[in-house]
Amino acid sequence: MKPSADGKVQRLLLLDDEPNILSSLRRLLTVAPCACNGMRFRLELECFTNPIQALARARHHAFDLFLVDYRMPEMDGVRFLRAAREAQPDAARLILSGYADLDALMAAINEAHVFRFISKPWLDYELVSAIAQALAYRELALENQRLADLMRVQTGRLTPQELELKRLEALEPGITRVRWGPDGAVLLDES
Repeated sequence: MKPSADGKVQRLLLLDDEPNILSSLRRLLTVAPCACNGMRFRLELECFTNPIQALARARHHAFDLFLVDYRMPEMDGVRFLRAAREAQPDAARLILSGYADLDALMAAINEAHVFRFISKPWLDYELVSAIAQALAYRELALENQRLADLMRVQTGRLTPQELELKRLEALEPGITRVRWGPDGAVLLDES
């Protein structure tokens, strides 16, 4: 597989209720090189302090990775990542936490399929390394899925139209879901 140094930008959604944490993450991820197994990643960051706004954004815009604080006032990180996973099942998911809560860790792994649990305060190298590893793993999983889907098309278990719908949904989450009115009209999302 070709390394991501070919100009592809990896989109990250960062969510923490503390603006200072987001500023630190932005500074770090803007300057630190993000690479794993010969793959270099260019990062584009979107930062949110409100999980509701972040989830609304994730329902309509594709992200490659979610990096989320565990404890937030409106919604905890596991609940957010569970909802984000429904909208974008192929995105990598990481949780940051300043609390050593075993139940939270188990819920993150079992319910939200979190790639890694990172403690606060983090070591810069370990955080950037964890992000690079999650992105590299995601790229590998997507390539495996693409090849399996091509095989499914060749064997007739998947139609080319279904494959195209999967591709479009990955690019623009929600684009393939149409809401119909009782009179047959297409209902548009007002946001």
